[in-house]
Amino acid sequence: MIPAARHLATLALTTCLVAGPVAAQDFSEEEIKQLALQAILENPEIVMEAVAILQARDEEEAAAAARASLDDDRDMLERDPNAPVVGNPDGDVTVVEFFDYNCPYCRRAGEQVSAMLETEDNVRVVYREWPILGEGSVFAARAALASREQGKYEDFHKALMQARGRVDDRVVLQIAAGVGLDLDQLQADMDAPEVQAHIDTSMQLAQSLGFSGTPSFVVGSALAPGLIDADQLIEMIEAAREDL
Repeated sequence: MIPAARHLATLALTTCLVAGPVAAQDFSEEEIKQLALQAILENPEIVMEAVAILQARDEEEAAAAARASLDDDRDMLERDPNAPVVGNPDGDVTVVEFFDYNCPYCRRAGEQVSAMLETEDNVRVVYREWPILGEGSVFAARAALASREQGKYEDFHKALMQARGRVDDRVVLQIAAGVGLDLDQLQADMDAPEVQAHIDTSMQLAQSLGFSGTPSFVVGSALAPGLIDADQLIEMIEAAREDL
């Protein structure tokens, strides 16, 4: 019996047992199902109650799993040598951002991260390239990671985030040329194993943390899926400092 049906059956049995001294084990599974159906027909609000209970339980279990994953993966999240870092590399608080260059909310989030860094000089930001919005996103992420070999990651990242409309192979290479990247070297470096390793690790970390889309942030012990503004980021950073 599925969990929802089992919960409904329990409610039905409770109703019956109140009416008389009948042991639960005296009912067959088929009789329990019939009691559950009868209870639903007589009290349809039971369905919503059961759904709410199951949803709350699932959310609690997911949150607990995410917290456990955060503890297990903190070193990889904050200190992965294969992840780009901006801001103060020796900062006391680390902000981890998962993003996709074709995500409009990520572009807005990038502006908020930049605004935060203008006022916070003791924060390091770790970028996790998480291309989940198609082939153009994958090409952009690979190109951005490859640009590290030419020392242009931060400039290229900002330029990609400022692009209008979707980025694809052609747009990415145009932007790359605009920031002074050698395109032949860039495209060769895109096939480096560390490029794919970074993307694979981003996918693994995002899934284990329960993130389902971009942008998503980790600040200290806090998980923040979705777009947040600079003030919210600063509040989370200050809370993380209190926990140090």
